[in-house]
Amino acid sequence: MNALCRSSIAELAGTFTLTFIGAGTIISTAAGSGGGLVAIALAHGLALAMAVYATGHISGGHINPAVTIAMLATRRISLGHAVVYILSQLAGAVLGAFLLNQLFPAEAVEKAHLGATLALDPTGASVLASPKIIIVEAILTFLLLTTIFAVAVDKKGPKNIYGFAIGLTICFNILCAGALTGASMNPARSFGPALVGGHWTDHFAYWLGPILGALVAAFVYDTCLASKEKEGEK
Repeated sequence: MNALCRSSIAELAGTFTLTFIGAGTIISTAAGSGGGLVAIALAHGLALAMAVYATGHISGGHINPAVTIAMLATRRISLGHAVVYILSQLAGAVLGAFLLNQLFPAEAVEKAHLGATLALDPTGASVLASPKIIIVEAILTFLLLTTIFAVAVDKKGPKNIYGFAIGLTICFNILCAGALTGASMNPARSFGPALVGGHWTDHFAYWLGPILGALVAAFVYDTCLASKEKEGEK
């Protein structure tokens, strides 16, 4: 099995894990057996941390199209590989959402909108207009990508804790803005439940916001914050 095939499987499995565990916890909470926003934040953060640790040595542990696009923009991955990664991530999210839709009680799935990342209040009314969703998601993803570049990409970053740091960033972002936008930070995580459950409200914002935030973070980190020591220099 070649390296790209292994990487695509790793990205599919990692994004499946994030979607199944994260959205599944939202559904459980809606059904009355979960622990609310704290449980949702921990579930997403822990699932992503473990997925990053499990796949980082295989694919780089992107598990997010916004991350892959940032790596492409900074020439850390080729266009062909990026396309395969993103397709694999979307497939993993769709598979996770499909299984949740089949396994959980229909009433809980409907109440939680299949764990979709939506800017809705408990009555189903929108709490933010799409421009504000884009801004919130861009800010959250900026913080996430800054962490990723600092701990996993920068040669001087603390590599032994990168999964924990990335997962913890997901946790505090969800605690801050989960009630506003669902705190997606990940177009694939939004796409899976949207496709399977038909929840397309403001869906474009969950692509545009994270991608903008990721690109700005990649540019800022590479330009202003990255270690200037090149490979082979002392």
